[in-house]
Amino acid sequence: MADDTATPVEKRVGKRLREAAATVATAESCTGGLVGSKITDIPGSSDYFDRSLVTYSYEAKRELLAVSRESLDAHGAVSEPVAIEMARGVRDTARTDWGVATTGVAGPSGGSPETPVGTVYIAVAEAAPWGTNESGVTVSRYEFDGTRREIKSAIATQALRDLETALQE
Repeated sequence: MADDTATPVEKRVGKRLREAAATVATAESCTGGLVGSKITDIPGSSDYFDRSLVTYSYEAKRELLAVSRESLDAHGAVSEPVAIEMARGVRDTARTDWGVATTGVAGPSGGSPETPVGTVYIAVAEAAPWGTNESGVTVSRYEFDGTRREIKSAIATQALRDLETALQE
C-alpha cells in the first residue's frame, strides 16, 4: 500500500488491520480514550477494533492490565516499563493481535524537569502465533507542545502512526 499522507492515519491503520485480518485494543492513560475514538471514527472499525481501556489511575493499570506494582513504584506511570506492560496487558486481556498504550503528562501541570509536560511513552505490542516466540513490543518516548487538548490529540495521532509503522514491518 502506497503511503497516502492525505488519508487520515486512522483510516490507513484500519485498512491495514482489515487486510491482515488483525485486531487491536488500546490502553490509554493521558489520552483518555482518544486513540480508541479516532479508530472508531472510521465506519466498519468493529471489524478490527476490540476495546479501549482508559486506565488513568495506578489502581486501574494494576487491576485491568496487570501492570506490576514494582514497575509503578520504581518508575512511575509515565515510564517505558509501564507503557510496555500496558500494551502487553491490553493485548493479552483483550486477546487481540495488537495492543497500543499511551501514558504521559498532558498538562498544563504535573510535569517535572525529568518528565516535562507533553512527555509521553507510546508502546505497541504484537501477538505472534503461539510457539513462535516472536511476540514483541516497541516503545517510544515523545515530547509534544501545546495546550492540553493539542497534546492529547498529537499523542493519539502518534500512537496510530506507531501502530501503522509496526503493521508495515
